[in-house]
Amino acid sequence: MAASSPPQPAYRWVIAAASAAILAVAVGQLANGLSVFVIPLETEFGWARGSIALINSACVVGIGLGGLLMGPLADRVGVRRVALVGAAAVGGAMLLAAQASALWQFYVIFFLAGALGGGALAGPLVALTGNWFAVGSGLAIGIVAAGQGVGQGVVPFLTVYLIEGLGWRGAFAATGLISLVILVPLAALLRAPPARLPGQAAAAEYMPLPLSVVVPWLSAAALFCCTLMSVPLMHLVPYIQGCGISAPEAGGVLFLTLVAATLGRVAFGRLADMIGALGAYMTASAWQTALVFGFVQIGDLGTFLVFAPVYGFGYGGVMTGVLTTTRLLTPAARRATAMSIVLAFAWLGHGVGGYQGGLFYDLTGAYTVPFANAAIAGIANLVLLGLLWHALNRRRLGPA
Repeated sequence: MAASSPPQPAYRWVIAAASAAILAVAVGQLANGLSVFVIPLETEFGWARGSIALINSACVVGIGLGGLLMGPLADRVGVRRVALVGAAAVGGAMLLAAQASALWQFYVIFFLAGALGGGALAGPLVALTGNWFAVGSGLAIGIVAAGQGVGQGVVPFLTVYLIEGLGWRGAFAATGLISLVILVPLAALLRAPPARLPGQAAAAEYMPLPLSVVVPWLSAAALFCCTLMSVPLMHLVPYIQGCGISAPEAGGVLFLTLVAATLGRVAFGRLADMIGALGAYMTASAWQTALVFGFVQIGDLGTFLVFAPVYGFGYGGVMTGVLTTTRLLTPAARRATAMSIVLAFAWLGHGVGGYQGGLFYDLTGAYTVPFANAAIAGIANLVLLGLLWHALNRRRLGPA
């Protein structure tokens, strides 16, 4: 049956590759790239680490809020124009950060970097990639999501060497210039898909549920699933260190988790093409929900090294599931808007989960309650997805 499918435009893979690379460079800096600057800024200015960490919080909030503006703008004026703005914003922000000397300046710079940079890139690029694929969109979106995951690991790792060689100001300046050199040409490659892709049926834009129902539903699900996933991302290393394991070894466990998650993003994208986007999303969500509380039952390095990648593989598939399901249930003309709204709630979930992890640790002196809350958030996500599955089945939704 696949052999009889009309040939798809080869340029769709240029879109997927460019989108993956853009998100690797941009989100790698904006989501957690600041982590390697914490100690240099503390040493230079004497600021508290909590105050420095709020720089990253400002950036993440900016990504979420900016997406609410930049997503609809991308639907109106085109993704390439918005992506060029985003590319310039990311590079320009790093250059400005190299000159900053007050904490409030960092807050403003990184908030704007998130709003105009991350907000302009995350949702619109995933939406564009999905629009280019009449078939096989799950794998393509999984690759784009994997690119973001690779960047979140590689960019901070490489930035450490820039700081060692150039100092923190030089490192900010270098990453700004490198970002502009890489991101602007890649953004220029982006273009809208043909009006009608080969093999795209005329009824493909039929939506079984109204957009006003789908977007809030998926946003709530994304809020809960990202509340869960942010707890191990932010608190696994300190929890492992509390078990008497060294910081480098604890960091190695997190690194293995992220490597497995990158593979999971691609694998669950392929699974979405096979069993449907929502089915793959539910599978990945059940995977991470079932395993997340297991971390607090472990106390030795060997078990962590085995368990963490298994968890990470399913965790990685969740983000792909969010994106592929949103792509499936939203019309192409409004997809960048829908993606950006859902991702805004996903970023909010990251903030909520990470904060509650620290709060309940401070209150109880242990990580049992934070990881239990993560599992509860995962159950809430699964309930929402199950209800969505039931609503779609009642309308006899065809396969993804």
